[in-house]
Amino acid sequence: MDRRHSTTLKLATGILIVPERHPAMMAKEVASLDYLSGGRVLLGIGVGWLAEEFAALNVPWERRGERTDEYIEVMRKLWASDRVDHHGEFVNFDQMSSNPKPPNGTVPIVVGGHSRPAAERAGRLGDGFIPLGGNIPELLDIMRQTATDLGRDASSIEITASHDAFKTKDPMAGVQELESWGVHRAVFNVVKLRKGEITETCQAYAQTLGIS
Repeated sequence: MDRRHSTTLKLATGILIVPERHPAMMAKEVASLDYLSGGRVLLGIGVGWLAEEFAALNVPWERRGERTDEYIEVMRKLWASDRVDHHGEFVNFDQMSSNPKPPNGTVPIVVGGHSRPAAERAGRLGDGFIPLGGNIPELLDIMRQTATDLGRDASSIEITASHDAFKTKDPMAGVQELESWGVHRAVFNVVKLRKGEITETCQAYAQTLGIS
């Protein structure tokens, strides 16, 4: 990312299937990208839904949720310190270091999904939550209650979401409802923006949303 053209845009994955990759390799790749972008990576993650994909990669489908949780723990350890030890169910190592470190000390992890386990995972260990469909208000309630039960500040978990109204002629209605749900960031379908000259199309859509 050329910092001469942007100082605020973030770079996000939407989403990375965590249990399919070794956490030490992920930690290195993500931190390197975060370092090069000046600390602007958001790591959107999920546990996966396609068993055949796991089989092709020779990764066990069973306990993929628990594997995901441990891999997140490993990555955060490697981002924070050097000469790290870890002995868990899925990963074991001693005195491992991974550099460069993320400029901000860690990379925000945004949990994606449309199920109760995804919402609970976001409340338990996420820096953010992106409910990918389903009953968004219900999922947000689950996420917030899980965080509160664990003594976390639920309001600190950044929420990203989309809305069906973005596919209509009144996308602002979707923005307003997302705001009422406490959503911090809206996701728009870029397919709507690919017709015509991209700059003019984006400007016209922004005007529709009342964005200058």
